[in-house]
Amino acid sequence: MTETTEHIDQKLFEILETVSDPEIPVLSIMEMGVVRSAKIINGIVEVQITPTYSGCPAMDVIGDDIKLAFKQKGYEAKIELILSPAWTTDWITPKGRAALEKYGIASPLSESADKEALLGNKKVVKCPQCSSFNTKLVSQFGSTACKAFFQCEDCLEPFDYFKCLK
Repeated sequence: MTETTEHIDQKLFEILETVSDPEIPVLSIMEMGVVRSAKIINGIVEVQITPTYSGCPAMDVIGDDIKLAFKQKGYEAKIELILSPAWTTDWITPKGRAALEKYGIASPLSESADKEALLGNKKVVKCPQCSSFNTKLVSQFGSTACKAFFQCEDCLEPFDYFKCLK
């Protein structure tokens, strides 16, 4: 949980845990770290979310999914988009990172390792299929703008790498 989500009421947290990231359905929005806060004010659940990057098209879907999840539990929800501070891949939880790898997406590296990987200077991105570091950058852009496309030179499987954003 990010520092800003430590004070979310347990029942609100449990509802938010059921909302999947629409681009990576094996992750909840809590595991992605996009939920900044959630509290009940005057009978309405107010949820603050931060996009993974400016202009992320998934945010409207996430907002609608949050409202639906709360409606199904008898709550009305209001969504507020928070842009500052900007989301960082550091906010992806350890459980979320493990789910990314299991799903076939390499987890984000540190900022310096990410730069080396995306420039093709070092083989530091681990293949989520066979765990080999013998991988190569195929394209700076993968299935979404926040991912790059790699291929493992051992098992030959292609895979997305979630770029490090700070």
